[in-house]
Amino acid sequence: MVQGTGSDVGKSLVVAALCRIALRRGIRVAPFKPQNMSNNAAACAGGEIGRAQALQAQAAGLEPEVDFNPVLLKPETDRRAQVVVRGKVVDSMDATDYMARREARMDAVLGSFQRLVDAYQLVVVEGAGSPAEVNLRAGDIANMGFARRVGIPVCLVGDIDKGGVIASLAGTRTVLSPEDAAMIRGFMINKFRGDPTLFDDGVSAIEEHTGWPCFGVIPWLSCTADLPAEDAVVLDGGRHHAGDELRIVAPMLSRLANFDDADPLRLEPGVDFRWIPPGRPLPRDADVIILFGTKSTLGDLEFLRAQGWDHDILAHARAGGRVLGLCGGFQMLGAEVEDSEGVDGRVGRAPGLGLLDVQTEMSESKAVRPVAGRCVSTGRPVTGYEIHVGRTTGKDCGRPMFDLEGRADGARSADGRVEGSYVHGIFAEDEFRRAWLKRSGAKGDSSLDYGASVEAALDAWADGVEQAVQVDALLACAARPTSLQADAS
Repeated sequence: MVQGTGSDVGKSLVVAALCRIALRRGIRVAPFKPQNMSNNAAACAGGEIGRAQALQAQAAGLEPEVDFNPVLLKPETDRRAQVVVRGKVVDSMDATDYMARREARMDAVLGSFQRLVDAYQLVVVEGAGSPAEVNLRAGDIANMGFARRVGIPVCLVGDIDKGGVIASLAGTRTVLSPEDAAMIRGFMINKFRGDPTLFDDGVSAIEEHTGWPCFGVIPWLSCTADLPAEDAVVLDGGRHHAGDELRIVAPMLSRLANFDDADPLRLEPGVDFRWIPPGRPLPRDADVIILFGTKSTLGDLEFLRAQGWDHDILAHARAGGRVLGLCGGFQMLGAEVEDSEGVDGRVGRAPGLGLLDVQTEMSESKAVRPVAGRCVSTGRPVTGYEIHVGRTTGKDCGRPMFDLEGRADGARSADGRVEGSYVHGIFAEDEFRRAWLKRSGAKGDSSLDYGASVEAALDAWADGVEQAVQVDALLACAARPTSLQADAS
């Protein structure tokens, strides 16, 4: 099990690397994350899981499945989240209620883990947040509560790029109970810039303070920028190329979801893609504005207006600029959004941006499915997935964006400059992306093979980790769980 000294220290990518390394060694391997909190989800057979687990499955040469992430929490507000168990929505709860009842999810977690243990030679488990959050230890199913329940050894990852990595690892050892600390077999240092031998004394200091050996110091590797975004958006998440590029911007909504839809655009050599953070106007020289998905359409409509972005978007559209909305972003482009039951985060009704003659009514029914079809405008094939609540209807739906094997999806304005769709992942389809970029004003032809670029990045990342980490020593730690019925205390 890979745990971390905090969030965003690289646990997800370390698991992906270990899965790819094991696959190349001929080991049947699967990823597993007992509990994830993220609005970046992926659709798979049976429902939805965290996007990071879908990438880990790809690294392991597998199709995603719900057992890889049996509990997924999707924040709707600062205090409330949708609870997804084995791919299906089961509840929407505030944080206090969930924390008081989360141990009840352990049965689902253990069931999924048992099926993976029975089917694979190696299961690489990812923790959540940090085991040092000892205030959350009672009823824990994500870190040491799970590790102790099944008797699984732990490797702790620290991020040196954040600073204070010696204190974070030594401090974790200090606050853990002796029983929890005994589960940790060693540690790794991640994101080291420069000559790793310069940190030899740091490694020795950590070993002295913790009693744990170091499994390796992983360098900062630029190839990770080519991998799909996971749980956080980097503010300068675009690659700003020289030359006459197509300028695409996207506002960073407060409940931004499935933002990895932007990743193929970030990698395009002829595109200048930029995330615009709160507090900044949308640039006037943008060619295209994209509204990506959100876990709370009404909440982010209010947030968007509070930033003044509604005026920027409307001015952009009036000047002939292109606007695209995906999922919740599509809903925002319509005349009105109504959520009478609060199934998408809050109860209410609000006017949309009015750029499409459509309206959306939220409902408890949630669409989660892979889809395939063609772009109505270009005839290009498209594949992707839907994860949304709400039904959108109206005049502009008569001009759909996609034909999904006989089912119309999305809407387009009469001049075709404003578009919306419920389908995620469309830009990963090379033919569609190239045609869409050309229609949007891109100069030249794209040569990016996005799928191949992700595979190449996974291989390069695995190569770097394998060179830096004592993989054989890590694998030697792995053993069949002692008992899935062990004492959870």
